[in-house]
Amino acid sequence: YVAAVYEHQSILSPNPTVLVDRQSALELMGRNLDIYEQQVVAAAGQGAQIIVFPEDGIHGFNFTRRCIYPYLDLVLHSRFVKWNPCREPHLFNDTEVLQRLSCMALKNKIFLVANLGTKEPCEHVDPHCPSDGRYQFNTNVVFNDYGMLVATYRKRNLYFEYAFDAPPEADYTLFDTPFAGKFGMFTCFDILFFEPAVNLVRQYNVKQVVYPTAWMNQLPLLSAVEFQQAFATAFNINILAANIHHPTLGMTGSGIYTPVKSFIYHNMKSFGGKLIVAEIPVVTADYKTNHLEKAPCRVSEKGNEESSPPFYAEMMYDNFTFVPVWGNKGDLEVCANTLCCYLNYQRAVLTDELYALGVFDGLHTVHGTYYVQACALVKCGGLSFSTCGQEVTDATAVIDFQLWANMSTPYIFPLLLTSGITLDFADNMGWKNNHYFISKNRTSSGLLTAALYGRWYEKD
Repeated sequence: YVAAVYEHQSILSPNPTVLVDRQSALELMGRNLDIYEQQVVAAAGQGAQIIVFPEDGIHGFNFTRRCIYPYLDLVLHSRFVKWNPCREPHLFNDTEVLQRLSCMALKNKIFLVANLGTKEPCEHVDPHCPSDGRYQFNTNVVFNDYGMLVATYRKRNLYFEYAFDAPPEADYTLFDTPFAGKFGMFTCFDILFFEPAVNLVRQYNVKQVVYPTAWMNQLPLLSAVEFQQAFATAFNINILAANIHHPTLGMTGSGIYTPVKSFIYHNMKSFGGKLIVAEIPVVTADYKTNHLEKAPCRVSEKGNEESSPPFYAEMMYDNFTFVPVWGNKGDLEVCANTLCCYLNYQRAVLTDELYALGVFDGLHTVHGTYYVQACALVKCGGLSFSTCGQEVTDATAVIDFQLWANMSTPYIFPLLLTSGITLDFADNMGWKNNHYFISKNRTSSGLLTAALYGRWYEKD
């Protein structure tokens, strides 16, 4: 099927903490919706059957609870009501944004996925009802090619979004399409948590996911395109990911991902939006890309080289234990808590770049709390140990490697990022002898990060 995602440089409110009237809010959102409309026409013109827009693309961000109120539409969940906002605009008040989105889908005969702020009145007999008598949700909506509202999803894992409420129960949202069967849906920060993202994919055997996001890149392990691909690879699914484009805020990185190929956009230099259109296979059965016959065996005898003592440096706000990766080739091991990481590597050309193998096994507590088991081969920011874990975007060393670890969780996201924030695919990955491994013969360009990023959800 042909899919489209649009990375949108949203027109933002100059003063998100000032209360405006509904009319002014609609005017600002209308300017973003005008751009959406152009992109829907362009995507449909290229044969796209579905288009995904990013999180916060219509209304922006940094609002207080009170100041976002004029920007909110009233959304009745699709499971309760059959409604075509374009054809039945007068059924409900405060649905102007939904009406425009519905009409774009209808006119262009395309499935459309967008994110907006929504409100739902609640009664004080509801123990979760906020004191102002309403819920405010960060909501994705899906319209089919007739403009019908066919799915809604309320973001569960909020990321410092004080204007919004998390729904009392996680939404599991699925919708059906004639071209690729059922799709699942979640938003941004949700991708790092079991509920609903992982559970949705597992429990409902979802093979295609739409994913609006407003993701701030964090190298070396959580750049948007890097993690989007890792999720598609880990679960063997297609992901249609639309991010917002604000390079000054570190926000870029969208793509259409299959388990074996990606069509991505990552651009921290120029401004303006970007439409990605790609034809991808419908994932039905589990096709695995793992060929286990080349799996590493445990290296028992160390090489002649003296193994360097470990050092400590901060990466992603976590205290990693590192060993330096020196010389043309070698076998390294580094451990923390119960987790041991092993690396077998060689490179044809020695460059004047410092690489290190790092391990972290613990609770991550900055910008969210979640338990991580990570093994990472990273390029350091400079030549001193203290620069390991810094954000690096360019590298020249082409490295062959096998990286493996005795992971305690089955949820492992394989990361492989090369110079200029481009993606590479591993030759092999999978479980062998209770160790998870990833291997690559010659990265396509200089290696930035090769990592096994494990999420131990039970220990969150």
